[in-house]
Amino acid sequence: MAANSSAAMLPISNPQSAATTADGQQSSSTSAVRAFFSGISQTVRSGLANRRPWPEVLDRSAFSKPESISDATVRIRKNYNYFRINYLTVITAVLAISLLTNPFSLILLAGLLAAWLFLYLFRQSSDPPVTVFGRQFSDRETLLFLIVSTVVVIFLTSVGYVLVSALMVGVAIVCTHGAFRAPEDLFLDEQEAQSGVSSFLSMFTGGAAAVSQPPVAVRA
Repeated sequence: MAANSSAAMLPISNPQSAATTADGQQSSSTSAVRAFFSGISQTVRSGLANRRPWPEVLDRSAFSKPESISDATVRIRKNYNYFRINYLTVITAVLAISLLTNPFSLILLAGLLAAWLFLYLFRQSSDPPVTVFGRQFSDRETLLFLIVSTVVVIFLTSVGYVLVSALMVGVAIVCTHGAFRAPEDLFLDEQEAQSGVSSFLSMFTGGAAAVSQPPVAVRA
């Protein structure tokens, strides 16, 4: 009787239940990845829909030499508010061309992005810890590893040089166009200047400057 009782107390695992849990975690991670890239795609399409026509950007009759540095600065600010989506497209294109012409940097950057996405951003609290060579790493250790890897890839390889060079070239192109493009024929509504770019794109473009309103006198 005692033997039967002890045998009944043995823990029994359910492989089907474990497989169901694993499938559920995998499907949730897949749906999170799809939602992330779907949101990025929708944001990019929405931003590109608000871009100005390229013939207007490249209108030769509108180009003239600025009278002074202050005039060039004013032109850059006005043209930026009007052509911001086009300018962002130009900088992105220069960055993409630089990465495509440097496949080693592109592979390192893609691997770093994939590591951040799948080891940190898309991980849930119910997911098992990361295990490498039989050793488990906590979330804090994983985050520290990703930060150190990012610093190494950006500053100790050619990736940082490629990114900084591409950004400098893109910004130089944008500033040159903005300085020599006369903005007298451009009409931009203040509300459009603030809402023309979505919140995601505004992180990269700096967003529109807040418009100061004159104080209103209140009678007692």
